[in-house]
Amino acid sequence: MSEPGIITGIDIGTNNIRTVITDVSEEGGPVFLGYGIAPASGLRRGVVINMEKTVQSISKSVEEAEIMASVHIESSVAGIAGDHIRSINSHGVIAVSRSDNEIGDRDVSKAIEAASAIAIPADREIVHVLPQEYTIDEQSGIKNPVGMTGVRLEVEVHIVTAAVTSAKNIYRSLERCEIDVEHLVLQSLASSYAVINDSEEEMGVVLIDIGGDLTDVAVFFDGSIRHTGVVPLGGKNVTNDIAIGLRTSVEQAEQLKKSYGSALTSLVDADEMMEVPGTMGRKARTLSCNVLASIIEPRMEEILSLAAREIKKANPPDALAAGAILTGGGAMLPGVVELAEQILDMPVKIGEPRGIDDLPTDMKTPDFATAVGLVNFGHKHGPGIEVKKGGLRGLFKKFENWISNNF
Repeated sequence: MSEPGIITGIDIGTNNIRTVITDVSEEGGPVFLGYGIAPASGLRRGVVINMEKTVQSISKSVEEAEIMASVHIESSVAGIAGDHIRSINSHGVIAVSRSDNEIGDRDVSKAIEAASAIAIPADREIVHVLPQEYTIDEQSGIKNPVGMTGVRLEVEVHIVTAAVTSAKNIYRSLERCEIDVEHLVLQSLASSYAVINDSEEEMGVVLIDIGGDLTDVAVFFDGSIRHTGVVPLGGKNVTNDIAIGLRTSVEQAEQLKKSYGSALTSLVDADEMMEVPGTMGRKARTLSCNVLASIIEPRMEEILSLAAREIKKANPPDALAAGAILTGGGAMLPGVVELAEQILDMPVKIGEPRGIDDLPTDMKTPDFATAVGLVNFGHKHGPGIEVKKGGLRGLFKKFENWISNNF
């Protein structure tokens, strides 16, 4: 019996890089083995701006995950994001090739290929071609046409493109860590594999992933993805606002946001106080937490309002019955659900990652949605790598590096 397949997801975020390693259970689903998290350096708005620092951050995250999992990985499913991401819906049509007019896998592939034949600039490449629905001889709304009979097959697809250089830099960063890329996945799509189920896709749902520099938006209805977009604002903008407004360092502002922050001023007790550390020799000050919330709320309102614009671009039905699901580090801010419900005018909930057996409790948080979703994507769309004979030696080497760096 061959070694079980290892599936690894690497979420290359702006603030942190998260690695999740899984095995395959007897039932055929992913089962948790280990994870690693490391502060991200060398990235801005999802784009590599310093290769050396990015490689170091990825290596540290991967090493931690490998030591916990006791395996050595050689390939992964990696995420891609950034304001260079563009998406478009396209249409393809072909004549069914078989004489008996039965539609086969080859016809479906040809239809998708026809829909993918769009003119894109030389500096861009296609990341995903996602089928939405098929039409056979004017009968629309078909999800799987294989085995059906018809003369004319049409398909609607959602095409996601990225800047060639940005994608190549992610590949090269991982290659320098001696990790091959099995799949490069749009991060908002990956997150959907962790927090959205089939019934929600059918009813209509919005995924809003509030990251460090960016907020990704994905709209689903009628069982398919219909629109993806990027808002060039995220949690770091909130932190910077706090640093400026309270005249403190960015590091202290981040800590204040996590400890006392709220996205909605009305939810904060006016009598609750906090201590703001001084900078440049100034003394610490005591301020109301209401002041902090009054700085956070306008920026979060702006982020969610821009996300609402992206949702409208999808031309969704009058009501997205399943509402909105928030993921990413920004979704952990108290009051963000209530604020989002006010702005989006729909029910909102926090996305809790699922789909992996034995997932630790501290990973069932919205900031792990992308990493968990990458593993789920890899499990669904292709087998993982096998633990190779030389893997144990590589693991010992990583363990030696980890010991020397931490002790």
